[in-house]
Amino acid sequence: MADPKGFLNHGREVARSRPVDVRLKDWNEVYVPGSLLPIISKQASRCMDCGIPFCHNGCPLGNLIPEWNDYAYREDWAAASERLHATNNFPEFTGRLCPAPCESACVLGINQPPVTIKNVEVSIIDKAWETGDVAPQAPERLSGKTVAVIGSGPAGLAAAQQLTRAGHTVAVYERADRIGGLLRYGIPEFKMEKRHINRRIEQMRAEGTRFRTGIEIGRDLKATDLKKRYDAIVIAAGATTARDLPVPGRELKGIYQAMEYLPLANKVQEGDFVAPPISAEGKHVVVIGGGDTGADCVGTAHRQGAASVTQLEIMPRPNDERNPVSQPWPTFPMLYKVTSAHEEGGERVYSVSTTHFEGDEDGNVQWLHLTEVEFVEGKLTQKPGTERKIPAQLVTLAMGFTGTDRENGLVDQFGLELDERGNIARDADFQTNVPGVYVAGDAGRGQSLIVWAIAEGRSAARGVDSFLTGGSELHAPIRPTDRSLMV
Repeated sequence: MADPKGFLNHGREVARSRPVDVRLKDWNEVYVPGSLLPIISKQASRCMDCGIPFCHNGCPLGNLIPEWNDYAYREDWAAASERLHATNNFPEFTGRLCPAPCESACVLGINQPPVTIKNVEVSIIDKAWETGDVAPQAPERLSGKTVAVIGSGPAGLAAAQQLTRAGHTVAVYERADRIGGLLRYGIPEFKMEKRHINRRIEQMRAEGTRFRTGIEIGRDLKATDLKKRYDAIVIAAGATTARDLPVPGRELKGIYQAMEYLPLANKVQEGDFVAPPISAEGKHVVVIGGGDTGADCVGTAHRQGAASVTQLEIMPRPNDERNPVSQPWPTFPMLYKVTSAHEEGGERVYSVSTTHFEGDEDGNVQWLHLTEVEFVEGKLTQKPGTERKIPAQLVTLAMGFTGTDRENGLVDQFGLELDERGNIARDADFQTNVPGVYVAGDAGRGQSLIVWAIAEGRSAARGVDSFLTGGSELHAPIRPTDRSLMV
């Protein structure tokens, strides 16, 4: 146990953010560099090393949280990094992007603020990179087997790294021009600087993983041809089909899916553009969708100099604190969350639904018409007399995703079966109905969290390794049917 009285002697203290007026002038991460390390040992000491650590249940990766909390408290960074990497290939990603269901399941959180698990995690991995404790782990011998991984998001990268280390020859196919999937182009730079992805890619290259960018399986290369080339295939193409808003005026110019808008801002940071082809500068921006992607649009619009930013959500405003009846510990509660983007300004409007858009004579969107909604007998119903319109010269749709891409032909060319939710069906080993073809991440699970994506990649890798060699020692933290601990 780190410190038997740590949770009694120290309160919860989190990473400090840079002032809003400063960080809005750049695209760097919002937190003060180096601010965690001076406080993280005390924060790690708050871990109680519970007899039954429910944080393990909150995290699908099965992270050994009390163990690396203890090492962080003792400032044994090498040991902490080893324990952290035992279950998580990319803790610098999860430590920055995960909503931390482990903290919601922290036993201390029953009657106190929980341990800052996420901050401890990112402190350990940042220190490990700084001290050279993150090194390539090339296999001692090759198996002679080949694997193709389709998609380079967290699920695909995790599967690729695990299979490479198991001795297989792995090639990752990515349809974009750079590796990283939504980590690269869907997550804004102010949430995670892309240098964190770049150095992981270099580590994987040194281990032997090969990367093929600008190739979309189904269009640029037929799925049937890919299957002939490789002994096994892992589909980790994500759930990239965005949910649309079929209301009058949707065809007006200036209305975009979030994943049409966000990647262009990231491409500016990559040096591809001087200015983004779609910009919020000087415009009244409306973001439809109250989740993390919507918040990413809000923060991006702020940095581009929007005249105003309004975020709409059809559901009621969540509670500030956990409801012990409807969302009891240790479930992951749906709470009102103020992200760094919301700290920077803008208005958040709940319980409203868009009825239609209004444009000018040139076909550009100018107004968004909405109405308040309420639950009546379990159904969302419009409230009469609450109709109004708000200025909207740029609208982004951030309402989630409905499944994997069907238009590129990948699903049909492989002959894959889908489940009742439209995801690619798989068995207990993550194998599809086509022998040797596996699926991991959102393509099989549906839209989910980054920790679930990495857990899926690791688990699918074990299935592939067993298929190729007859057995596997790779870590498989979850089953395809496992779900978040929620009510």
